[in-house]
Amino acid sequence: MQRKRLALYSRFLMAYTCCLTCSRAPERVIYWFRTDLRLHDSPALKAALDLKPDVLYPIWCWDSHYVYRARVGNNRWQFLLDCMDDVSKSLTNLNGKSKLLVLREPAVTLLPKLLKAWKITHLVFEKDTDSYGRDRDSEIISNAKKAGVEVVTKYGRTLWDSDDLVKANGGKPTMSITQLQHAGEKVGAIPLPVATPVTLPDLGGLQLDFAQNQPDGTPDMNAKYRDGEEASYSAGIAGPNNDFAVPTLKELGLKPATTHIRGGENIILPRLEQILSDEDYTGTFEKPKTSPAAFEPQSTFLTSPYLHLGALSCRYFYHRVGEILEKRRKAKQPVSGPPVSLHGQLLFRDMYFAAQAALGWSFGQTYNNSAIRFIPWHLPSKVDVNTKLITGEYEIDDERKEKEFQRWASGKTGFPWIDAIMRQLRHEGWIHHLARHAVACFLTRGGCYISWERGAEVFEELLVDHEAACNIGNWQWLSCTAFYSQFYRCYSPVAFGKKWDDNGDFIRRYVPELKDLPKKYIYEPHKAPLQDQKRAGVSITGDGEETEMDGVAVYPKPMFDFNTQRDICLQGMKKAYQVKLHGNSPQVLDGTWKSIFEDTGAGPTEGEKGGPGGTLGFGKAEEEDADEGSATPKKTTQGTSQPTPRSTRGHKREHSQGTLDGVFTKKRAKD
Repeated sequence: MQRKRLALYSRFLMAYTCCLTCSRAPERVIYWFRTDLRLHDSPALKAALDLKPDVLYPIWCWDSHYVYRARVGNNRWQFLLDCMDDVSKSLTNLNGKSKLLVLREPAVTLLPKLLKAWKITHLVFEKDTDSYGRDRDSEIISNAKKAGVEVVTKYGRTLWDSDDLVKANGGKPTMSITQLQHAGEKVGAIPLPVATPVTLPDLGGLQLDFAQNQPDGTPDMNAKYRDGEEASYSAGIAGPNNDFAVPTLKELGLKPATTHIRGGENIILPRLEQILSDEDYTGTFEKPKTSPAAFEPQSTFLTSPYLHLGALSCRYFYHRVGEILEKRRKAKQPVSGPPVSLHGQLLFRDMYFAAQAALGWSFGQTYNNSAIRFIPWHLPSKVDVNTKLITGEYEIDDERKEKEFQRWASGKTGFPWIDAIMRQLRHEGWIHHLARHAVACFLTRGGCYISWERGAEVFEELLVDHEAACNIGNWQWLSCTAFYSQFYRCYSPVAFGKKWDDNGDFIRRYVPELKDLPKKYIYEPHKAPLQDQKRAGVSITGDGEETEMDGVAVYPKPMFDFNTQRDICLQGMKKAYQVKLHGNSPQVLDGTWKSIFEDTGAGPTEGEKGGPGGTLGFGKAEEEDADEGSATPKKTTQGTSQPTPRSTRGHKREHSQGTLDGVFTKKRAKD
C-alpha cells in the first residue's frame, strides 16, 4: 500500500513538474555584439546561453556615430568588417539557421522598437567602458527596463572589471602599474576563460514591422576616405538584399583598404598558438627589446587590433601566457615579468581602461582633467566652458606650427625615420610601440611642442588597433602630461632609428624616394652632396609640397633644426612642471594661466590673459575671430621671441568623437 502511494506521488510530481515546464514563458534573447566579436571566452554570451532561450538573436546595431562622426580610416573599417564576417560564419557553423544580424540603425532608436517587435524577454551584452558607450548603454538599459525587458551585462573587455578596479583604488584613476596591481589584488584573481559554446538556439521570426530611423549623415568625418556615396542605410534596416548582411566598404563609399592586417577570431587564434609554441620567445618576451624597424614579420605579437574588437579575449591571452610561464618556472628556465612582459602589456591596458572609467569624458582631454599636467601646447583644443568638454576643433595659434603638424601627419617632416613611421601608419594602420614613442615625442615635448590631443586624433583615425583608453593614455604618457614624467628623455629622429636599423632598410621600405641613397645619408638626406642625390634619383629640397620635380623624386628638407627645437621644448616642459598646473586648476579653467608663464616661453604664452585650457581667448568655438588676442611669439634658433603675422584664429574642425568615442548627447558635464 505504501509503495503504491509513493508511486502515485512520484507520478504526480513528474506531471506537475512537466506542467510547470510547459507553462514556462519562452525566453527570447537578443545578444548584442559590440567590441566582443568572438565566441571563445565570452562571459556575456555565456550568460545569454545560460538563460536557455527558446530563440537567440545575435545582432549588431549599425551605429551612425561610427559611420559619420568617429575618426575611422578605411583600414580600420576593413578590419571591423572582417571581424563581423568572421563571427557571423562562426555562428552559422554552430547553427546553420543562425548568423550575425546586422541591423542598419543606431541602437538608441532601433532597440526599443526591436524589443517589442520580436517579443524579447532579455537583452544581453558585454559591458562597455568608453564614455560614449556608457552614455549610450545607460539610455538603452533605461528604455529596456521600461519595456519590461531584463538586461544582463557582463564585463569581458578587460582582465578585471574597470569599475571594480576604480573602487579598489579609492575611487581614483589608476595612474601606474603598481596602483593597478594593488587594486587588482583587492578585486581578486583574474577569472579563467569560459568555455566556447558548441550549440546555439535557432533564430526567431525576423519581422520588422516598423519604420527605419534614417540617421543624419552630416557632418561626415570620414568623407575624405570615400570615393563614392555612403549608402549603408539607404536600403533599409535589413540591407540591400534584405538578409541582414555585413555591409561592405563599397556600400560605405570607402576606398579600398591598404592594410595587410585581416580581422577575425579564426585568424588570430591559430596565429597566436603558433607564436606561443615558441616558448622561449613567449616566456622571455620583453617589449622594449623588440625592434620598431622590423617588418615582414613584425617583432611583436600584433594582437592589439584583435583585442580592441574582442576577436581575441584578453583573459584567454593572459592565461595562455601564464601556462607557459608556470611551465618554465617549474623547469627553472628564465622568464620575463611586468611591466615589460606580455602580462605587463595587458596590465598596462587595464590601467588605462580603469583610468578612463574613473575620469569619464575628461580623461580624453586636458581641460578639466584632474590627472593631467597643464602644458601650454601649440594648436590647443577648443573647449565648451558650459559642458567642460572639448569641441572637436582646435585653434591655430601659429601658422608655422599648423604647417609642422600637417607635415608630421603626412610623413613629410624631412626626418626620414619619423616620415617612414607615419607612412607605415597611414598605409598599414599599425606601427610598433617604440615607433609610436618616437613620433609622439617628436610632435610634443621633443620637437614641435604641439598638443598631444592633435596627435591622438591622427592615431584615432589611422590605427587599426585604436582603443580610446589606450590611445589617450599612451599620448599622455609620451607627452609627459600624465603617467610618466621624465620629459628630458627625448627620442632623437636620427640616433634612435640607427640603433635599430643602421642600414636604413625600414626607411627604404616606407620612404621609397630615398631607397637608393647611400647608408651614410639615409637618416639625414639633406646632408647628401648633389652628386649623391643625383645618383640616388632624388632631390632634397622644399617643404613637402612637391613630390616630383623635372621627373626626379623630391624629398623635403628638415622642417627645423632638431637640436634647437628639443632645447626649446625641454625649457618649456621644465617651466610647465615648475608652474604645477593641472587640467582642472582654476587658472586653466578661467584663462589666467598665461600670467604665470613668461612671454618668451614655449607655446602660446605671450600676454597676461588667455582662454580656457590653453586657448588664446574665450571666443565662440563655432566662429573664427581673427581679431581676438595678440600675435603669438615665434621662436628663433636661439629660442628668443619674435613677433609673427597674426595667425588665422579658430581653426574649424567638425564635431566628432575627439580623442574618445564621441559626444553621445550634449549634456552638462558633472563637476
